[in-house]
Amino acid sequence: MFDFFSPYTFSEVLIFLLKGLGMTLFIAIISILLSFLFGSILGIARFSGKRITGRLAAIYVDTVRNIPLLLFILSFRLLMPSTILGFRLHNKAVFSGIAAMTIFTSAMVAEILRGGLNGIHKGQWEAASSQGFTPFQTMRYIILPQALRKIFVPMLGQFVTCLKDTSFLQVVGISELMMNATIIMGKFKFSYQVIILYVVVALLYYFANL
Repeated sequence: MFDFFSPYTFSEVLIFLLKGLGMTLFIAIISILLSFLFGSILGIARFSGKRITGRLAAIYVDTVRNIPLLLFILSFRLLMPSTILGFRLHNKAVFSGIAAMTIFTSAMVAEILRGGLNGIHKGQWEAASSQGFTPFQTMRYIILPQALRKIFVPMLGQFVTCLKDTSFLQVVGISELMMNATIIMGKFKFSYQVIILYVVVALLYYFANL
């Protein structure tokens, strides 16, 4: 198998791919955390039905969900400034990638959470109100914990999708897993080398999602 990656050795290929996987995981984890926070706010705002915040959240979610992720990635790469609030971005491509992934994934998270909140029976609100809970307390201590349990599986699926979607970031030159695989592939002469390389990449994505 060591000759299958000529002019590289298997260890050289694996180390280079693992470096790309490290960048993939970094971007995915930061994007997932930010998306969960931002998406939860959007989902609750849309569920609340309040005239202004609910309408703005609905416009945001509906707009983002109907635009391809790749367009966000390219747009943020071109439009993001080199400095934000006086801080210079040392790796503008990575920051723009995280921003694009966060904006896109947060809309998906918002819809998943809204679906979970809608699945809670209205009697829960009435029971909490009869016990003297405020709407905020009812949401925090009664409704939201139940909704989060309901949406655990679809939310986990969305986060797995977010990790896999980082492969789109190669179009803006970020050295994530697929980008590093593409760099290696450029040195190959035979199609079987590419096939084996992609099998290794697929296995890395698989284990990263476990």
